[in-house]
Amino acid sequence: MSLELTLGLTLAALLFEAAFGYPSFLLARIGHPVMWIGRLIGALDRHVNRDAAAPRERRLAGVGALVVIVAASGGAGLLVQGLAMKLPLGLVLAALAGSSLLAQRSLYQFVGAVADGLETSLEEGRRAVSHIVGRDPDKLDEAGVARAAIESLAENYSDGVVAPALWMAIGGLPGAAIYKGVNTADSMIGHRDARHLYFGWASARFDDLINLPASRLSGVLIVVGALFVPGASPRRAWQAMMRDASRHRSPNAGWPEAAMAGALCIAIAGPRHYGGTLSVDGLMGEGGRYDCTPNDIRRALALYRAADAVMVALVAGLALVAWGW
Repeated sequence: MSLELTLGLTLAALLFEAAFGYPSFLLARIGHPVMWIGRLIGALDRHVNRDAAAPRERRLAGVGALVVIVAASGGAGLLVQGLAMKLPLGLVLAALAGSSLLAQRSLYQFVGAVADGLETSLEEGRRAVSHIVGRDPDKLDEAGVARAAIESLAENYSDGVVAPALWMAIGGLPGAAIYKGVNTADSMIGHRDARHLYFGWASARFDDLINLPASRLSGVLIVVGALFVPGASPRRAWQAMMRDASRHRSPNAGWPEAAMAGALCIAIAGPRHYGGTLSVDGLMGEGGRYDCTPNDIRRALALYRAADAVMVALVAGLALVAWGW
């Protein structure tokens, strides 16, 4: 698929997903592409990741599993794209399929639910945030719940929106599907626990690699988006991103998180509990206000929408250039 087609596909997919999301009736009847990929990853984990194997064997098994995940995801994307493009309005059909690999609307809804929950009670806020973060919600006070929601919004803007859109623009549906497969593998097996330390190594490292461009781009989009949000500071966003991003334990998550923290003049990340274990991380937005509130979540959502609109406009502009307009 040529660049003008992949850009058109990406633009249409972004608009479809922002407007409609993933239909609930499809979710109930056939599930979601991420669920299908997850079943494959779960089967590989059960049948290939043998507890009795030596570390080197488990690492090699993990490399093999990653190859299967990439081949299956890319093959499925190529098949769907090929079939769609043979039909009338093929690009529209391909874009509808591609919209399932993006998460603009659902991310806004899940994070917004945390603000709604916190405004009801701390328990409701904890319950809502447990759907989008892996840390222990019972250890979070109101400010901790708010910070967790804002961190998840910033990180998932990169992982769930910008990265799949970027790889779709580069490689069409196969590119976005491969990205989604690798990213799902990282979330399921890319952990440092005893079972996945070696088996998930390849998936975790490859996910870090393919997220490098999107994470930096996400941070820049948030900086630009801050120009359009009252009370947000693009200057502070840029300064925090350049100063704090490298302090994050992730090579990628710090870029959008630091940009968002700086733009809103808050501080996020820092020490967090996962599975009862304290994880010490760098502070994003150092010097900002640490006692975040539900209102800060809503400010972050406004900034997210602005950054997303900037990205859609950027894709539209590139598509027009590619089409020779």
